[in-house]
Amino acid sequence: MAVAGWLFASQAGMAHAQKPAPADNPCALETTERIVAVGDVHGAYDKFVSILQEAKIIDGDHHWIGEKTVLVQTGDMMDRGPDSRKALDLLRQLETEAPKSGGIVHALIGNHEAMRVEGVLRDASIEEATAFRSPDSEKTLARYYLTAVDDARAAAQRSSHPFDEKTFKQGFMQTHALGWVELMKAFDPDGDYGKWIRQHDAMIKINGIIFMHGGPSLGTASTGCDKVNAQVRRELQRVVPVPADQKSMMIWNPDGPLWYRGLVDSRDGTPPPTTAEFEAILAKLSAKDVVVGHTPFGSGAIKPRYDNRLFPIDTGMLGGVNYPDGVASALEIVGDTWTAIYEGKRETLKKD
Repeated sequence: MAVAGWLFASQAGMAHAQKPAPADNPCALETTERIVAVGDVHGAYDKFVSILQEAKIIDGDHHWIGEKTVLVQTGDMMDRGPDSRKALDLLRQLETEAPKSGGIVHALIGNHEAMRVEGVLRDASIEEATAFRSPDSEKTLARYYLTAVDDARAAAQRSSHPFDEKTFKQGFMQTHALGWVELMKAFDPDGDYGKWIRQHDAMIKINGIIFMHGGPSLGTASTGCDKVNAQVRRELQRVVPVPADQKSMMIWNPDGPLWYRGLVDSRDGTPPPTTAEFEAILAKLSAKDVVVGHTPFGSGAIKPRYDNRLFPIDTGMLGGVNYPDGVASALEIVGDTWTAIYEGKRETLKKD
């Protein structure tokens, strides 16, 4: 349901600078500095802070101390957990602070960023909405309800179905907490968070290493990094609601860069790519390794695959009901040494 046109202008409460212009092509980056990659956060702000401190990216006051480190966050900062706004605000802050000491932050687009800017809130928590509450939230929600109930009544009339406003209102109030409308507006194309997300990339390559959210299927690899980023940006400019042909769009395609799980999870019965097929994917991307988020696999640890060339880094940071075995983690790459960082310990994964 789109936010009605009468609603207030986009929020101006955030004072963060916009995304710094990249110095190089995001699909052909080179660095001699340390790289740290962090997977899905899903609103787990406290654990996000903890793992960034463990990796010596931020200090006790949550400011950048990573010097020239390259920090890559592979998407899915939001949904499910309670503190998405706080986590996003910290990431945006670090994106502004890092260049002052020679570092850089690459915040990638995940499927939940795409869902949010396209108005799909199926996994949003009540706490995420309440983080956007304002003194006018009750009036704002009441005005939005009037538009929603009129639309629902008209739809019922067109389909010759009875309309029970009492039942509709009960359902509406259960799914629209105070702050919900403000949240939606903040992720609109003109909203503070919406503009920020739409400026970012879905895929980057650093030193021949691909970083992305879902992973490269053969089709994505054949499209190429530059074209993937351009297509994702184009599609994220579309106005909600999501069209009926959504799976034909790259941002909704199960084999697309934001959703593909095939390299990590074959529970749908589809066999994973063979080693030869994975090598073909790497060849099409002129890549030597791949780092992905999106698919937690139950172990609560980073476990490389395909002879230490695929590194799935979604370890279910949020934990709890959603990810019972989840832990906070980061992947550190220094030269040819790859290290998993957890709260209180490190584990060398690869050393060439």
